[in-house]
Amino acid sequence: MITLAIDTATKTAGVALLRDERVLAEYFFNLPLNHSETVLPAVNQALALAGLGIGDVGLFALTVGPGSFTGLRIGASTVKGLAFATGAPAVGVSTLEALACNAAGFAGLVCPLIDARKGEVYAALYRIDGEGRPEPVLDERVAAPCEILPLVEGNALFLGDGLAAAARLIAERPRGLSHFLAPNQQSVRASSVALIGRRRYLRGDVLDLATFVPRYLRRSEAEVRLGEKP
Repeated sequence: MITLAIDTATKTAGVALLRDERVLAEYFFNLPLNHSETVLPAVNQALALAGLGIGDVGLFALTVGPGSFTGLRIGASTVKGLAFATGAPAVGVSTLEALACNAAGFAGLVCPLIDARKGEVYAALYRIDGEGRPEPVLDERVAAPCEILPLVEGNALFLGDGLAAAARLIAERPRGLSHFLAPNQQSVRASSVALIGRRRYLRGDVLDLATFVPRYLRRSEAEVRLGEKP
């Protein structure tokens, strides 16, 4: 089965094309461009290089949040359009779970952190199982780093673009208990989104695209302002 995965949840973006669990093509973008300018051209190029058409895709996978409101909407609208056009199903994947896949092989807690602005981060806790899959320990949430760090006990690996917001508190943890990945491993890989999505699809876990909305975890600025009006 051909799986096409799209990630637009954060400042970076990615596209991956897989045949079963084998990566055929993967694109990663960290550019000052709107994700809508990079994702669809990458989709078209990946398919062309693999000698495939959009009709050959049997499954779409996307990051459904948490993350940038604008980025999540771009990913959702892109996958909805492609899925409706082809009739192929779509599967949603947590941005934090996909990010945690970068820590495969680590034996302690994994704490992915995504910058949520306003002094907050999107965070969760996972342990990596024997097959390199993240298993949730603490549900994803949006909170200040001072609310997250006390929940992280013992050996832990921290990653993601929310590291800067939590750096001071991480530095205060006991020496030797905090671990980090290289700079090029701090972002979601679209291939991880595809692999998680494929496993979910095989379990029968697919999105209802008619009712699906991204998982924002908090209200948008517009919703907050509307709620403040007398």
